[in-house]
Amino acid sequence: MRKNIIITGVAGFIGTNLAERLVKDYNVIGIDNFVTGNEKNIDLLLQNSNFEFLRQDVTQPFNLEDYPELKKFQVAVYGIQEIYNLACPTSPRDHEQYAMQILEASSYGVKNVCELAIKYKSTLIHISSQHIYGQAKDSNPIKEDYLGSVNPVGPRSAYDEGKRFSETIVYHYQSKHNLDAKIARVFTTYGPKMQINDGRAVPDFIINALNNEDLIVYGDEYTENTFCYVDDLIDALVKLGKSSLNQPVNIGHYEKYKLKDVAGLIIKLTDSKSKIRYEEPRWHSTSYNIPDIGLVKEVIGWFPLISLENGMKSTIEFTKANRRLYQL
Repeated sequence: MRKNIIITGVAGFIGTNLAERLVKDYNVIGIDNFVTGNEKNIDLLLQNSNFEFLRQDVTQPFNLEDYPELKKFQVAVYGIQEIYNLACPTSPRDHEQYAMQILEASSYGVKNVCELAIKYKSTLIHISSQHIYGQAKDSNPIKEDYLGSVNPVGPRSAYDEGKRFSETIVYHYQSKHNLDAKIARVFTTYGPKMQINDGRAVPDFIINALNNEDLIVYGDEYTENTFCYVDDLIDALVKLGKSSLNQPVNIGHYEKYKLKDVAGLIIKLTDSKSKIRYEEPRWHSTSYNIPDIGLVKEVIGWFPLISLENGMKSTIEFTKANRRLYQL
């Protein structure tokens, strides 16, 4: 019998890539309300008999057994073995526009998902974010014991504080209800199916390069970040779900790159005539935090394998072929 797995936020960038990986071996129930998820992301998944989609807002209570389309998975008999919770708008430009939806997804939504996991005795893999750390205290890689420095009343605060509170909910469900839960603090990730022009460096660099427009680095020529290809991230999440690790863990790439060098690589790979321009960071600019991944490497044996150049080549080719679908 194939495992039954739920992915909330399935129509988002990471959710779709995760579903495409898991549906090869398991029954996947994808949940999304399309506040920011892209319906085009799941077109191919909908053609797969091992995938079923529920248009559902996780901030509202729901019962899986009310959905006749799930009868083939026999959820009432076999239950749900794993739940990957990605339900939350993540685009930097969305943090202010969708502040209330972010807060609700990070509170009511997480509570409902935890209750679902308890009902079916599922393993919960909760996708958190590097942004729970806020501003780094120095240039050293961030370890999981850093408590962070976050502004609770700024335009980014709904997301940053929302992710912090969501971890608090998961922690207390772990301790009070013996919930088997994992918390993945995801750092900068890129790859196919990212929205374009939503405030992230890689997709913005790519679309500007394809249009022969300036690539804008929000910072200076020394500004650095790490970039983890989405396939590596998916490997980490799947391994985390099967592991005994029950404390928050950083997942990202350990290698730092100057943003100007990433921009230059994209210009080269696209044979673009674009130039690089520097601007002061705006409020929606993401934090350039560097993860210490010692814990995930030691406990579950994961580390990223895909090089920046190979990952960028794949992302660029996908963007070229599908740019009209993913440009906001």
